[in-house]
Amino acid sequence: MVHRVAAATPAGRDRGVDAVRAAAILGVVLGHWLVTALVSEGGALHGASPLSRQPWLTPISWLLQTLAVFFLVSGYVAARGAGSDPREYGPWLRARLARLFRPVATVLGLWAVASVGLLAGGTDLGTVRTLLKLVLSPLWFLLVLAALTALTPLVARLHPMWPLAVVAHVDLWRFGFDGPEWLGWINVPAGWLVPYCLGAAWARGRLGDREGVRTTGFVLLAGGAAATAVLVAVGGYPASMVGVPGAAVSNLNPPTLAAVTFGLAQCGLALLLHGPLDRAMRRRAKLWAGVALGNLSALTVFLWHQTALLAVTACGLLAGRALPGLHTAPDGPGWILARLAWLPVFTAALAVCWAAFHRIEHGRRSRGTTTVVRRHRPALERAERHA
Repeated sequence: MVHRVAAATPAGRDRGVDAVRAAAILGVVLGHWLVTALVSEGGALHGASPLSRQPWLTPISWLLQTLAVFFLVSGYVAARGAGSDPREYGPWLRARLARLFRPVATVLGLWAVASVGLLAGGTDLGTVRTLLKLVLSPLWFLLVLAALTALTPLVARLHPMWPLAVVAHVDLWRFGFDGPEWLGWINVPAGWLVPYCLGAAWARGRLGDREGVRTTGFVLLAGGAAATAVLVAVGGYPASMVGVPGAAVSNLNPPTLAAVTFGLAQCGLALLLHGPLDRAMRRRAKLWAGVALGNLSALTVFLWHQTALLAVTACGLLAGRALPGLHTAPDGPGWILARLAWLPVFTAALAVCWAAFHRIEHGRRSRGTTTVVRRHRPALERAERHA
């Protein structure tokens, strides 16, 4: 299988970008698995977070909140894939959105049926609401990604400083002049447009040659980290880069200026690591095979990782008692150790979901059907089918 993947990979394939995207998806999955707790009390499940009871875990959110890196790579790939010919844009966009929303429809359909079944079986309404929130809340990310993808020809040439300025002014009005809370939702498209535009500029060569990309990476890493530190220490922004239950302000929902500057630091690190990762992928065939096949199923992994966690949690209830790290309150280091021990079980459940649903991500071709193949789409999909 490793040899098939290597043989099917085009010589000019940017393996470093694929490695960065795989790392971003891994960060999102591990982040959700480590900071999402379902506590069993009185026959019902309710959500909790170890970050609200153990603030010393805040650095976990710095490592595993990697959405900015994913938007960076998405902007890079979209700017290359959309092409310069307007006639290519329509077919390219339809193919991209179809691949995006086919698996989403499957998740929504399955959970609609599951919710009806749970309620008919007497499950507490609050429990069902908690489960649906955990499964469906990450879908906002895909809606933003779809909108930015559709607007790629318009935003690909936009300088990242313009949406960054919008985020700064929204936060100034919200927090400095007690503006209405709804203004913060302007930052949802504006905040993620910053790394998306940066990725598009990277793809179009506006960051310069390899040395220019490295210089940009250093500037973003140092400047973004320094700006975030000042915003947290002086500006009163939360230190956690994910939402914490009970906190007055969330850096992520909607994105704040601190989340965006932190994301720029992450993007700088991604630019610095891109070259070494690309070389590592070319030297180590097994490592590249794992990254390549993982990228082909990135959306499947993203959509089903919370379902995997919930499936393990539900099966654990059959034990008749609350299992540590699975149904207990995240109120101490013991919970963290127990949750780490559950990660292989979550991974196994996710593998089952992947086996059942990963083909939906790419669709099935039928005779007489014309399939739009993107100009930059890798031949790796063939390797995945043969494997």
